[in-house]
Amino acid sequence: MFAMWRAAVVMMLALLPILACPTASAAPEVAPLAWGSCARWIPDTRGIPTAQCATVPVPVDYANPQGAQAQLAVIRIPASGPKIGVLVVNPGGPGASAVDTVATMGAALGGTEIGRRFDLIGIDPRGVGHSTPELRCRTDAEFDAWRREPFADYSPAGVAHIESIYRQFAQRCVERMGAEFLANVGTASAARDYDVVREALGESQINYLGFSYGTELGARYAERFPDRVRAMVLDGAVDPSLDPIEEIVRQMAGFQKAFNIYAADCAESAGCPLGTDPAQFVNRFHQLVDPLVHRPAYTSDPRGLSYQDAMTGTGNALYTQRYWTYLTSGLLGLARGTDAGDLLLLADDYQRRDSNGHYENRQDAFTAIRCVDAHYPTDPAVWAEADRRIREVAPFLSYGSFTGFAPRDVCAMWPVPPTSAPHPAVNPGPGKVVVVSTTGDPATPYQAGVDLARQMGAPLITFEGTQHTVVFNGDACVDTAVVAYLTDLRLPPSNLRC
Repeated sequence: MFAMWRAAVVMMLALLPILACPTASAAPEVAPLAWGSCARWIPDTRGIPTAQCATVPVPVDYANPQGAQAQLAVIRIPASGPKIGVLVVNPGGPGASAVDTVATMGAALGGTEIGRRFDLIGIDPRGVGHSTPELRCRTDAEFDAWRREPFADYSPAGVAHIESIYRQFAQRCVERMGAEFLANVGTASAARDYDVVREALGESQINYLGFSYGTELGARYAERFPDRVRAMVLDGAVDPSLDPIEEIVRQMAGFQKAFNIYAADCAESAGCPLGTDPAQFVNRFHQLVDPLVHRPAYTSDPRGLSYQDAMTGTGNALYTQRYWTYLTSGLLGLARGTDAGDLLLLADDYQRRDSNGHYENRQDAFTAIRCVDAHYPTDPAVWAEADRRIREVAPFLSYGSFTGFAPRDVCAMWPVPPTSAPHPAVNPGPGKVVVVSTTGDPATPYQAGVDLARQMGAPLITFEGTQHTVVFNGDACVDTAVVAYLTDLRLPPSNLRC
């Protein structure tokens, strides 16, 4: 899934929990899917020639099944061999497209045991990806303007300015999407939607692979529909028992850990822009990025590099070691006063802005979903204390000194109430869940996986590494255990470490 940075605490990839509270209403009638071409969503299907796509209608409000409808986008890549069942994949976010993810995974897994034995299924949650209506709160120009804001002044006047921008964002969301849709866009509705699709697929049970926020969605599905789960793998786990502020603080500590590991690796090479003294890594980073609060740095792109983009680009690079070279290049550009464009490219990648200046709606969906997935405190003092804690655990993310003031999260001023609340995950039954957690995962810290496995009575696979999620990402130890579980329901050895 895809965080937003300390400069704008409101947009963190804090993938927050729900309490599924069923509403008494008639279940919608589900028709079989009318499969067709995927060309409308996937420009190049040469790697997945058997892929089929369809839409599934679901009520915007399950309490009013005959009211407004949303259309869920679904992709299926049929099993190439003897079929065990369907494998539903959710990539996280919230806000990432499962249709796009399965299209990419399908091409990579086509010749594997997973591609042979399972129909790969991607379901874009309501408002997300190719589903309609598309949850979009900002125009491209408005998003560009948002990114130019540093969100760094925590004086009383600065906090008031930041919160005014958040209120404007929230107001645009409700004006453009409507209160009914915003109120029903959360994970509680998404879990019910997934079961509608299961029925439309004609399957009595599903297999599920959830990454990041997808672990939250999977856990909620398993809680509400335990008998409809055959096997579930949750990678990059969220602890659904945590309140939003605790989730954010722990996540920021995870990013500090990843920053420290990156900086130490950088220092092994000559000319590292952070120097060679570990005691000075954070200070050196601030020397490079803090001036951007007042003046963007040069890039060949006429937008230049804003402070917020420098922080977002840095954070994006900490998700995977593959991006470290671009982070180093961008920081070197700042140090030398030359082109810092690689940091801007990293920020564009995270914000999903293409070369034509058009944004996907991932970040708008991310905010709208998390804002109804938990209650956010409205007391400013609570957010000031959160700022103090974040400065302690993640100093590289903090601008200036603690002022005793901090902006409240945008969700604290959201125009519709939450539909869920934090609570521990529920065990859906023996052998139904396996959890995977990475020791150096910045976005979903390792301990969250430990705690989720305990709550769900599931075995834990520990991966030693610094990255966000690992399944089907090239590690033979993890993938062998996961494939054995999905195909044969063979649980991994106790306390498996890879």
